[in-house]
Amino acid sequence: MTPLDSRRSGDSTPDFDLTARALAGAAGDPEAVDDFVRGTHRDVWRFVAYLTDVQSADDLTQETYLRAWTALPRFTGASSVRTWLLSIARRTVVDRYRAAAARPRTAAVDDWVEVAERRQDITRPGFEEGLALDDLFGALHPARREAFVLTQVLDFGYAEAAVIAGCPIGTVRSRVARARSDLIALLREADGAGHDCAEPRPAAHRKAG
Repeated sequence: MTPLDSRRSGDSTPDFDLTARALAGAAGDPEAVDDFVRGTHRDVWRFVAYLTDVQSADDLTQETYLRAWTALPRFTGASSVRTWLLSIARRTVVDRYRAAAARPRTAAVDDWVEVAERRQDITRPGFEEGLALDDLFGALHPARREAFVLTQVLDFGYAEAAVIAGCPIGTVRSRVARARSDLIALLREADGAGHDCAEPRPAAHRKAG
C-alpha cells in the first residue's frame, strides 16, 4: 500500500458527526469508537506515511489514536476533530524521531525532518502502483511536502493545515506554492532524462567539461 492508494473520499464522514462519535466513544460507546476510527483512519495513516515511511505508518497511527483517547476530554471544539487528530499525529511523528535522535546512532541525523526522508522499501507488495508520484513527493522538502499533502491530497483548507502544521496560514500557502514549483521542476527533469535515455545525442555534439 502506498500513500497514494486511496483518496480523501474514503473518509467522507462530516466532521461534526465525527466529533459526536469521538465524544460518545470517550464516554464508553464501543460502536462510536469504531465509527470514529473508520472515519479518520485513512487520513491519519496517509499523513504519517508521507511524513515518515509506510513501514512506520501502522505503528504511528496506532500511537496517534492512543494519544487521542487520552486527550479527548480536553478537546474544546476550537478546530474540527479531524484537524485536532492530525495535529496529534504530527506530534507523534516528531516525538518518535526526537526519541530516535537521542539514542546512539550510526548515521548523522540532525532531527526528525531529515529522518523523514527515508525511502520506501522497494520489495513491498504493490510497490509499482503509484511509485512515480510517491517518489516525487519523497523528493520534496519535508515542510513543503507536509503542506502540499494536507491541502492538495487530504483536501484540508489552508487554515486547517496551518493548525495541524503549527504555523501561519501564509507560511502554508508559501510552502504549497514552492512544492508545486518543485514538483513541476522534478517532472520536467524526469521527462528530460527520459528523452536523453531514449535518444542519446552524438558525442561530437556535446560540449567538453
